[in-house]
Formats: sequence, structure tokens, C-alpha cells
Amino acid sequence: MEPSGDGGRYRTHRSTTQRESMSDDPKLADLRKSYEHGSLDDHEAADSPLNQFAAWLQEALAKGLPEPNAMTVATVGADGRPSTRVVLIKGYDARGIVWYTNYASRKGRELGAHPFAALQFHWVELERVVRIEGRVEKVSAEESDAYFASRPLSHRIGAWASRQSEPIPGRGALVARAAEYGLRFGLNPPRPPHWGGYRLVPDYWEFWQGRSSRLHDRITYRLQDDGSWQKARLSP
Repeated sequence: MEPSGDGGRYRTHRSTTQRESMSDDPKLADLRKSYEHGSLDDHEAADSPLNQFAAWLQEALAKGLPEPNAMTVATVGADGRPSTRVVLIKGYDARGIVWYTNYASRKGRELGAHPFAALQFHWVELERVVRIEGRVEKVSAEESDAYFASRPLSHRIGAWASRQSEPIPGRGALVARAAEYGLRFGLNPPRPPHWGGYRLVPDYWEFWQGRSSRLHDRITYRLQDDGSWQKARLSP
């Protein structure tokens, strides 16, 4: 606060830094997009969420979208605090959605405490979002070994060099560790014991298709006790 010059009354004000920062911001409130490219009618949605997902993913791949395999993974820590990060899907079938990572990373530790997660794919160019929720389990050692062996050599060395989510003094330390493991293992690094795959076993799917006037399509599938899927439409 500062004197107002009118009888000793005070007025509040933003700092110069705050005013300058706000004056440089784009008009975020005015940014909007009209979704016009697609629809998801009830009769068009597959009876199986896996089939619906496969159809949308294959379309994203066929259209050459940038990183159509990128998905956000949301986990919850022991303190109840959520966190998200982007990973790449590496497989899917009736058992679930698979990705690979460092088990000692933050997401690995959080999944160890609470083995449930949510995934989200956002295919901007198709105006589509897929959300998936469920329990998470590690894939078998054999599956992790097979995928690890298929990775480029530099990626396999990187899995040894990176203590994912841990502080490091600088990038030089990371490069030095990569060089160290490169010399140690040569062309055949084994899979690190702290690295492997996770599989999310879905019990909930949601398919979102942008529509005009914000009257978007939202089709959900919820797993029932008998193993069937209950399909429903949600209000946008």
C-alpha cells in the first residue's frame, strides 16, 4: 500500500513487475477454437472400448500426426498429491496399455504406493481426446527384456546412465555416466533391474470428440462385474 495523497488514505497497487508482466500477456480469455472436423454418434462408437481406441489410434497414425503415441500419465503420491508426465505407448491389447520407464522414478515410486493411474491421449489435429483409468501392474521380466533389446543402443545406455527424477549437478554428469556405461557394456548392455514396463488394466474409458458450440461428444465405457462394458453418453 502507499499514501494516496488525499487525506492520508491508502490505496493498494500491483508492483511494477506485476503490471509489466500482465501487460505483456496475450489475451488468453479471448483464445478459442471452433471444433468442426468430426463426430462420435452413439451408433458409430464400437461396442468394445479397445476396438474404438484401436480405430482412433490407427487413424492418428495414418494421418501422420506428430507423436500420435504420446500420452499423459497421471499418478498420485503417498501424500495424495497428483503429478503428470508424458510417456509413449509401446503396446496395447485386451490386457491393457503398456509403456516403459525407470521403476525408481517419481511415477514408479508413486505407482508403488498407489497402483492406479489415468492416461490421456490428445490428438489435437483430429480434435479428439481419449482418457483411460485403471489399475497398474508391471509387465513380465520377459516382456521388458524383449522390448529393451529392441531399443537403439544409445537408449539402452541412457537407461543405465539416468537416475530418473534425481537431482544432478549438471548435464555434464549425465554425459559422463553415459560414457562410463558405454565403456562398461559395449554393444550389449543388459536391462537394468530398475527399468521395465508397466501395464494399465482399464476399468474406465472416455472418448471425446470436439463439436461446434461446445456441444462435444463424450462416450464412456465402464467395466462391469461380469466383465462386460457399459457404454454411456455424458453431457459435455
